[in-house]
Amino acid sequence: MTPSDKAAALERETHPAPPSWLKWPEPAALERIMPRTLMARVSLTIVVPLILVQLISTYVFYDNHWDAMRQRMSQDLAGDIAAVSASMTQFKDPAQRAWFVENARQTMDLEVSFAPGAKLESADTVNEPADLATFREALRGVVRQPFSIDRLSFRLDRLVAIRVQTEDGVVTALAPRRRLFASSTYIFVIWMVGSSILLFGVATVYLRSQVAIVRRLGRAAENFGKGREVPDFPSDGPFEVRQAARAFNLMRARIQRQIAQRTEMLAGVSHDLRTPLTRMKLQLALMEKTRAEDVADLQGDVAEMERMLEAYLAFARGEGAEDAAPANIAELIEDVVSRFRRDGAQIGLAVAGLPKQMALKAVAFERSLGNLIGNAVRYGRRVEVQARRVDGSIQIDVDDDGPGIPEDKREEVFRAFHRLEPSRNPETGGVGLGLTITRDIVRGMGGEVTLGDSPIGGLRATLTIPL
Repeated sequence: MTPSDKAAALERETHPAPPSWLKWPEPAALERIMPRTLMARVSLTIVVPLILVQLISTYVFYDNHWDAMRQRMSQDLAGDIAAVSASMTQFKDPAQRAWFVENARQTMDLEVSFAPGAKLESADTVNEPADLATFREALRGVVRQPFSIDRLSFRLDRLVAIRVQTEDGVVTALAPRRRLFASSTYIFVIWMVGSSILLFGVATVYLRSQVAIVRRLGRAAENFGKGREVPDFPSDGPFEVRQAARAFNLMRARIQRQIAQRTEMLAGVSHDLRTPLTRMKLQLALMEKTRAEDVADLQGDVAEMERMLEAYLAFARGEGAEDAAPANIAELIEDVVSRFRRDGAQIGLAVAGLPKQMALKAVAFERSLGNLIGNAVRYGRRVEVQARRVDGSIQIDVDDDGPGIPEDKREEVFRAFHRLEPSRNPETGGVGLGLTITRDIVRGMGGEVTLGDSPIGGLRATLTIPL
């Protein structure tokens, strides 16, 4: 065991890992269970505390206030029933009982009646409401005679019928339900739920306006990534959003400045190189015919330099001056394919599900698609072009039956001035910039170019552009 292993083992012994149930969930695990949108996540941070506050408030209310109030109300009514039972037993004279009944109705809110010689039947207490159960216990503590409580009247008539067995008969007292049941319970629940709904509604309206700013910033960044014209993003909203907006505007200005500088530099290179190339062509034309072989070699070199120069400027011409505008992408694809067909190429075309209009840099798009089709025509005899809509993007597959490119070499062909001579004929021309320019153009529109195996035996070039 190495010293580092011994140190690690000693660290594990002195500081053992906490049990799994104590470990905080990994960020990836939390990300899987969290809502997808920012609006839902922020709303969740409001809903969860609201629910917790309501649960705690409900527990405190029912554990302290409601339970104590219910017991106090039950004891008050039980004391009144005990007084009624004792008075009806004590007063034998019908006039006295009538006076007491009227007095109980006015002062105790009880409807009292007496049935001489009656016998009390046993009462059913199964599934008894909590209010009646508490009242029964309170009544049992103050009334020594047998009694019963009618649960049916409690539910239907909003009255509680209490019957007490006395020596002479049965005393019946009808008490209103409000003497056992406090309406403040409903008020508390309505207030708690109503205030929570109102608070959540106000918070949702506010959050929606704040999240809308973030969404607008995201759309602006997406459109800029697709090469579309994007104005300066307004710096309003919360401090963090204003900071992100200012950073986006600065980034956009820097990128546009770099693109403009590159375009100006390449335009300058074009101007500076075309003049000596023109002089060289003129000098070659004036050379003596006795040096025809040397002249032909020099003319080939000059032509090669001209092709290289055009390749250098191809991307700059498309990106530097062109703005994204609504265009019919299906017609653009058909125009590019038609140009190659007029030159004698056999190209199959299948277009399905494409939108009629989308924001696009038409010239740059035609150049990038033309490079892919040109490579396929140059190295294969059969070419198939398929264009379709896939998951919010336009996907164009260009297949050929040529020699293809090994899988481990496919990324190398996107490097500037790189050519794969073992798999591509070096006599066919090109300076190794076609695929580089194509990927640069497509990525400038927010898309991507990839290479793969073609179902017809050669290479498949896939161009993807987001809508």
